[in-house]
Amino acid sequence: MQNPQYSVVIPVYNSSKSLIELIPKIKQVFENSIRESYEIILVNDSPNNEQTRKTLDKLNTKFESLIIIELFRNFGRPGALLAGFKESRGDYIIMMDDDLEHPPEVIPKLIENQGHDIVIAYFSKKTHNIFRRIVSKIKGWFDYKLLGKPKHIKNSGFKLINRKIIDAVNKLHTPNPFISALLFYVSRDIVNVEIPHGRRKYGKSGYSFVKLLSQFSNLLFNNSSFMLKIIFYIGIFFFFISIVLITYFIYLRFIKEEVVAGWTSLIVLELFFGGLILFSLGIIGEYLIRIISVTEKRPAYIIKEKTS
Repeated sequence: MQNPQYSVVIPVYNSSKSLIELIPKIKQVFENSIRESYEIILVNDSPNNEQTRKTLDKLNTKFESLIIIELFRNFGRPGALLAGFKESRGDYIIMMDDDLEHPPEVIPKLIENQGHDIVIAYFSKKTHNIFRRIVSKIKGWFDYKLLGKPKHIKNSGFKLINRKIIDAVNKLHTPNPFISALLFYVSRDIVNVEIPHGRRKYGKSGYSFVKLLSQFSNLLFNNSSFMLKIIFYIGIFFFFISIVLITYFIYLRFIKEEVVAGWTSLIVLELFFGGLILFSLGIIGEYLIRIISVTEKRPAYIIKEKTS
């Protein structure tokens, strides 16, 4: 069987009505506007939701270009996406959400820029509530600082990615993946495409405050060495500050003789060993950074079954 030109990878979480609307729209866009071979990969990240399972079964019998991947349990959106990436066959992979906030009608705009490694849709005006917009702004700053995202690029979960980038991402192993971190690690050939932001018509967002916090912790601890580097720099800073203070207190004791006998030796020892401990923590942190980079090999997902 010849590989399709495009693979659309969609993580599915407790969705039913939106999928019934979304899949025909994607089919219409590819068959009427793009007119290239394609496959749609739906990765069910909510295997215990019976309604979602029934909807996927119905869609699978209706659409020939559909592939359904069932995970054993809820691994989260990044794990579901990686499962879809692994099973995809297209020369270009389009990742998008299942809630209609990513309108299929703009996929041709992404394809127009497929000469770049990564094409990211950004929304001219977001329909999210004020809390989600604030969180998005904060996350964008951390993406720039921690992941090396180009400053002028605005990030979103609606992307078109070259096959070579996906193949490279599939070789990276981490139990708590952050998709943007993996993509930005592989390539910086990234371009933005402005699109309208679709509205969620059914249900509520699965991104609760706890899940957003969990994603942020994955970014901070599992996909960057930011915290370890902070400890490293703090350790070096306080070590040198302690050296300066030790020199100053010795000067007061032996040159000016302005301190009580015994106090200088006590404070010098405390400063020296305190600074040395912080400096040592910094060194340990640097070693941990290097150890983590080569030891994270646990799978981010486990496929239960694949039907097409």
